[in-house]
Amino acid sequence: MAASAVCVCMEPWLRLDSATADEARDLLRSCCGSSAWIERMIARRPFGGNDALLAAARDEWFALAPEEWREAFSHHPMIGDRAALERRFASTRHHSQQEQAGVSSARAQVLDALTEGNRAYLEKFGYIFIVCAAGRSAEEMLGMLRTRMRHDPALELRIAAAEHAAITERRLMAL
Repeated sequence: MAASAVCVCMEPWLRLDSATADEARDLLRSCCGSSAWIERMIARRPFGGNDALLAAARDEWFALAPEEWREAFSHHPMIGDRAALERRFASTRHHSQQEQAGVSSARAQVLDALTEGNRAYLEKFGYIFIVCAAGRSAEEMLGMLRTRMRHDPALELRIAAAEHAAITERRLMAL
């Protein structure tokens, strides 16, 4: 009789609480690219539960300065940029591929519009278009990008930060 494989899955909070500081840093870095956020989260351990983990993640994220948000944004590929995903973002590729699944079946003209929109957004705001892409179609994200292009820089930074917080929460729960 063959032995059956047993999956011993840890809750995200327990995984972070039981990890060494360096292991926890690596896990947190796969969720958010802000060095300051990672260190603040390390200092908040132990979490003791997923609710506490998510609350700490949100509190520490929104306590950061805008330049620390921009650092985190720089750790993401542009929506639809598969080449960058493979080349530059190998350590978080599995997250981004799942999150951007709605782009994989998009028509060429939608992908072209996303590419052009991403370029215009980067030029206007100085960082890439950040959106929690999970469960959204390419068309939906293109519409969001076009709407957000009309925002002033201060408002758009707050919206991008909120979208990034949602991405981080999803990634934390996937640990």
